[in-house]
Amino acid sequence: MRKQSVTVLGSTGSIGKSTLDVMARHPDVFEVFALSASTQVEAMVQQVSAHRPQFAVMASAPHALLLRERLQVLGLSTQVLSGQVGLCEVASDARVDSVMAAIVGAAGLPSCIAAARAGKKVLLANKEALVVGGEFFMRSVREGGATLLPIDSEHSAVFQSLPDDPTTWSRRVEKIILTASGGPFRTRAPDTLGSVTPDEACAHPNWVMGRKISVDSATMMNKALEVIEARYLFGMSPRQIEVVIHPQSVIHSMVQYVDASVVAQLGTPDMRGPIAYGLSWPERVVSGASAIDFKVLSALTFEEADPLRFPGLPLAWQALDAPPGTTAVLNAANEVAVEAFLNRRIRFDQIHAVNLSTLSGCVPSLVDDLDALVALDAEARSFAAQRVQALAA
Repeated sequence: MRKQSVTVLGSTGSIGKSTLDVMARHPDVFEVFALSASTQVEAMVQQVSAHRPQFAVMASAPHALLLRERLQVLGLSTQVLSGQVGLCEVASDARVDSVMAAIVGAAGLPSCIAAARAGKKVLLANKEALVVGGEFFMRSVREGGATLLPIDSEHSAVFQSLPDDPTTWSRRVEKIILTASGGPFRTRAPDTLGSVTPDEACAHPNWVMGRKISVDSATMMNKALEVIEARYLFGMSPRQIEVVIHPQSVIHSMVQYVDASVVAQLGTPDMRGPIAYGLSWPERVVSGASAIDFKVLSALTFEEADPLRFPGLPLAWQALDAPPGTTAVLNAANEVAVEAFLNRRIRFDQIHAVNLSTLSGCVPSLVDDLDALVALDAEARSFAAQRVQALAA
């Protein structure tokens, strides 16, 4: 493989750190072009010192100024940029081959679109780009001639289990089956979820993740967003996408073919596996993840998601059946609700109430460009914030 120049957006998060770990194992194959973070200046100083990128981007100008001053003291020449302009610049730079899109939430959409329009290999760990952007984002990928590769373990598993030729999927594939661990409350009585604390919701049994995505896993809203992502990634109808709980997180997802055969991708619950596959595709490189030891592997079990415990999951199909833009409304509402829960303003079981009421009260009109999506996102956030305020009163 020729050497790839990689921009890592969201480098101080769990996906970003794992990406840099994989890249560091193959210095002859990958080099860091740019890194980005939101507010973690000291973490960025450490990453810049270790990987010496040409650019580092912070979300705000004040944080960029702090980083610039710290790097100057250390004698490091990395150029510091800020805001969406800086993110889009390092995502679309002509010297970049691949972009790891790992910024959490809708904030990652503009830089994902910039990378797509510039024809990059886009490694999509930010599912919100598709949940919010939908067909608009996919059109940017097609028009820019970009290569879109999923990094979520479930979507990477589906991608690895599908035929190589996408033109055959419609006649050969019956459905996609996304697996879910069930999170920390898989067996907890639904009527006790009102007392859940943020720390309890973030204690995922299998995966090490950020707090927002950990809460999404606990509500299974993360899986709802993955259903939406799968619909756009693989061009399947919503009714061709199913979810099954698989507590061991060994089978990452499956594809069922028209002849009833099922192809699955297995691996240990370590995001370095799908990250390494995305970085090296269509080849493979050592990821650093442990291999499955089948001699000691416990039983693999499956169960249906309880709608009383996980009422947010069906919202995926509801949003996909609604007018375009509804998935963006759902995502915005959920981001506001999860933040409110983590700040102890609403209860865990009220996250669904915020999402449901926002879907009912914020109906999108024509959404056909980035400005319209940004406006819709802001409208939905405002509506959800009002609902949070009412619940917190």
